[in-house]
Amino acid sequence: MTRKRVAVLISGRGSNLQALLDAQGPLCPYEIVVVVSNNPGAAGLDRAREAGVEAAAVDHRVFGKDRAAFERSLDAFLRDRNVELVALAGFMRVLTPFFVNAWANRLINIHPSLLPSFPGLDTHARAIAAGAKLGGCSVHWVTEGVDAGPIIGQAAVPILPGDTPESLAARTLDAEHMLYPACLALVCGGAPLLPGDAQPMLVNAFVEDR
Repeated sequence: MTRKRVAVLISGRGSNLQALLDAQGPLCPYEIVVVVSNNPGAAGLDRAREAGVEAAAVDHRVFGKDRAAFERSLDAFLRDRNVELVALAGFMRVLTPFFVNAWANRLINIHPSLLPSFPGLDTHARAIAAGAKLGGCSVHWVTEGVDAGPIIGQAAVPILPGDTPESLAARTLDAEHMLYPACLALVCGGAPLLPGDAQPMLVNAFVEDR
């Protein structure tokens, strides 16, 4: 089996990265070849090293306010390692059209809501305030619009009476850890999931109260 060479971009602790690493096995169609963070102190870099994966930082602060220079450096770093697909996993940088277009159809993200509801930040607090009965997460292709790309898969979780943003976030994170490896495997396994497909395949799951 020829595995897709995947880079994972992170900014923090890397819990979704860990789920992607743990899902690798003999039949997994992807191989995480490098983990990159814009934050040199990100705990997720240690997770990569413990798994025997190259871990590196491209510190955005070195470039000041020059977002284009940061992204050109990141782009060159990934191309130098023959990366075929980029998975964002808690990467806390809004990417410019340059990077999004450079990696068009090869760039995916996980977001903690059932898109198109609640794109952007503070998703759990906004879902609770809106009286939503379901929360969840979505894996989607990255386009120039924030959290606006075609959806690859979603997992739903209940929003319970008395939920706080923290309790809902914890329940949603369990769903993320199931969903992201499944969606990445689908994409890397050759499933017809490119943006623009008339009927994209979806991974659907429901996480019970726990």
